Amino acid sequence: MTFNTKLINLLKTDRRFIDDDGELLIAAVQDSAWKIDRGLVKLLLSDKEIKQKFFEEIEKHWIFNINTFIDYVSQKNFLDNSYTRFNNHIGLTIGGKFLRERGEVAIDWPYKDCFIEGGQTKEEEKRKEIIFNEVLAQDEINRLLAPKVLTNFTRYTDKGKQPVKDFKRDKNSVIQENMIFKGNNLLALHTIKNQFRGQVKLIYIDPPYNTGTDSFGYNDNFNHSTWLTFMKNRLEIAREFLKNNGAIYVSIDENEIGYIQILMDDIFGRENRSGIITVKRGSLTGHKAINEGVVNLTEYLISYCMKKPLWKPKRLVVKRDRNVRYNNFIKNRKGPISKWHFCSLLDAFSEYKNISKRELKKTLGSEFEYEIFEFIKANSDAVIQFAYPDFDKVSKDVQTVIKQSQANPQKIFHVKRENEPDIYLLNGQRLLFYSERLFEIDGEIVTAEPLSDLWDDVLPNDLHNEGGVKLKKGKKPEKLISRIIDLNTDAGDIFLDFYLGSGTSVAVAHKMGRQYIGVEQLEYGENDTIVRLQNVIAGEKSGVSKSVNWNGGGDFICCELMKYNESFMDLIQSAKTSKELLKVWQGMAEDSFLNWYVNPKIPEDAVKIFIELGKEKNGLIKQKHKMSELLDKNQLYVNLSEIDDAQFKVSKEDKTLNKAFYGETYNA
Repeated sequence: MTFNTKLINLLKTDRRFIDDDGELLIAAVQDSAWKIDRGLVKLLLSDKEIKQKFFEEIEKHWIFNINTFIDYVSQKNFLDNSYTRFNNHIGLTIGGKFLRERGEVAIDWPYKDCFIEGGQTKEEEKRKEIIFNEVLAQDEINRLLAPKVLTNFTRYTDKGKQPVKDFKRDKNSVIQENMIFKGNNLLALHTIKNQFRGQVKLIYIDPPYNTGTDSFGYNDNFNHSTWLTFMKNRLEIAREFLKNNGAIYVSIDENEIGYIQILMDDIFGRENRSGIITVKRGSLTGHKAINEGVVNLTEYLISYCMKKPLWKPKRLVVKRDRNVRYNNFIKNRKGPISKWHFCSLLDAFSEYKNISKRELKKTLGSEFEYEIFEFIKANSDAVIQFAYPDFDKVSKDVQTVIKQSQANPQKIFHVKRENEPDIYLLNGQRLLFYSERLFEIDGEIVTAEPLSDLWDDVLPNDLHNEGGVKLKKGKKPEKLISRIIDLNTDAGDIFLDFYLGSGTSVAVAHKMGRQYIGVEQLEYGENDTIVRLQNVIAGEKSGVSKSVNWNGGGDFICCELMKYNESFMDLIQSAKTSKELLKVWQGMAEDSFLNWYVNPKIPEDAVKIFIELGKEKNGLIKQKHKMSELLDKNQLYVNLSEIDDAQFKVSKEDKTLNKAFYGETYNA
């Protein structure tokens, strides 16, 4: 047995490292290695030859050589099969290494004094939105992703703010509360993953689009590599939240759609792609009408499900104009089938109105379309279209009847079917009835057709009035979100959005009776999620309120990740001058966790260089970016393991609520 085979067989004994087909999951092995997982280390130590290969003995202690192990299992011929070789050719790479093999974490801090447009791509909005980004190598991460202490718990109801005393749970101890978490979304997701792992039916996110001029445009080489790392970190943890029959939808534009599809293929599996929906987001008006070349009016929803065979989306219909192809009429529909007589729809309508066919449109004028559609609705089982059936897609019994109909062109054939509409045939053609095209939408009987992957009816026409908040361009309309939720969930299912912005998605989820989890890092002032949800509870009538018969009510809980170094990030970003930043530095030197290589006392010549940096173009931004790098990112928030440390002054009330929230994992 070769060394490769021995190592592969050993790793396969751990169920965490194999898929449903028993194949080795290299990414799972690599992730465990980076984390120095006790189970993996113990497994590798169990075999003498493997132990000698990946461990070094120092004074009777065996030290795990992580880099040697990861390099070995990452080499392209480790799993020398066609499946692996193919993957090695189609994966995304950064610096010659496949993205799925890299262990970096990208974290971000948007400016707190600007309104960040997650997904905003409108050219007329020229403001640049800066996000400080930092990519941490795996060996720099030790406590970054550990659960954090939660604080500032508040329950919002129709009676106003209420103290949080406990958390409602179902019979399986899953929290049954609408919850909003404030803090870095990556760290918040890792904080709450044990409470909601495998419980979420639908995830929707509208992340920064990486247009090259938006929030990701500041950093060198950020347009692909860091953005992909940034998304990879968040999508990997998001996957842990999904139920086996759940799905995730990501809003994206043309800049990164190809890259994110490959990334999501890696994370969710190509076999679990559930489609790309094209969404019309504008019209040819203003400067767009005179642009050269092809004018872009669309963006996309890329979706994946957890396990394709278990994913069961609903069959939805959308309103359309009257279908003029239904232009025939059965004059004696209630009579025997063999006696049916046919005429044109206009002849039947003319007779009904007692107006000659030539004079119909002239006499009825602008009311013609309304009047004929009222006639169609009243006689929908008699208004028909003749159409040739798709011979290859019907059953053999129906194929036989089609042939009989073609041989007897004057006879009407009737095929009865269970759980499907009956089939009527004349001269080999099927009779399609308008009654099968009528549906009730928003309380009105309309012509409708099955939902397709082109959504051109969810334009943000009245967006600025939705939610009782002042929304900027680029935000998603409630109708778009409600369709995604309706397509994938039922009342009571859990919905997750970790790029909340102004809270459109959770506002819609609240109105539609879904339990929701939201994460947001920014404060939006009067456009904040909390403000919007309070308006929803009060019964605001904008957006989809009418279509879902929303009258108000419900409640939600808001809490925050307890800040430590993150508080200094806030001060850095809010500073207006270099002098203010130097004052922030004094506070950091006295009361923060700095990176190990940082001298708390800045030498005088360093201060001069720092001030000179501020005189350069975008100097204040550069100063803030450099100063943010000095903070230890493992100490951004207070870890749950340090809740009893007097240094962090966690209140008795917060300790009680953290214990109630985390449950059995509180002391883990």
